[in-house]
Amino acid sequence: MTETALTLRTPRLLGEPIAVTHERQLRALLLDPRVHGWLWPWSEPPTGGDVRRGIEGAVEHWHQHGFGLWLLRDRGTGAAVGRGGLQYTDAVAGEFAVEAAWTIVPHMWGRGLATELAQGAVRTGFDRLGLVEVIAITLTANRASRRVMEKAGFTADGTIEHVGIEHVLYRCRRTRC
Repeated sequence: MTETALTLRTPRLLGEPIAVTHERQLRALLLDPRVHGWLWPWSEPPTGGDVRRGIEGAVEHWHQHGFGLWLLRDRGTGAAVGRGGLQYTDAVAGEFAVEAAWTIVPHMWGRGLATELAQGAVRTGFDRLGLVEVIAITLTANRASRRVMEKAGFTADGTIEHVGIEHVLYRCRRTRC
């Protein structure tokens, strides 16, 4: 795999920094109930405005930190197949950490793309950004995401409360991931 802090290239994925021009693709992904059920903790489903604000936040993260979330494209077809990458989070009480995140379009679930992305993001964090640790969190019931974390080398480190909901916390340290 070859990565830079600005793009991601894995055997099947190309990642480009999230931009406002990606709104159509990200709306299709993030407003899908099969997706937002795992990502959106509030009782009302997300709106287009919520997606837009998320994109604006992702763009700002790139400007502030030089890394962030990518829009993921299939290397063969160029089709948008997900979103993911690295971002700062304060989800872990008392810590300001870098989190690996991933979301794949439902019709591509189960093909190993999330694991490929997670591994590429972690490698980018360690090799290109000099990070010592990357974390990942998910809802306790999200077994698929937990499998991705384990396949990508993350180790379970208990549970945390994030946005008022119990999540599992995984850690990946440069020395043991």
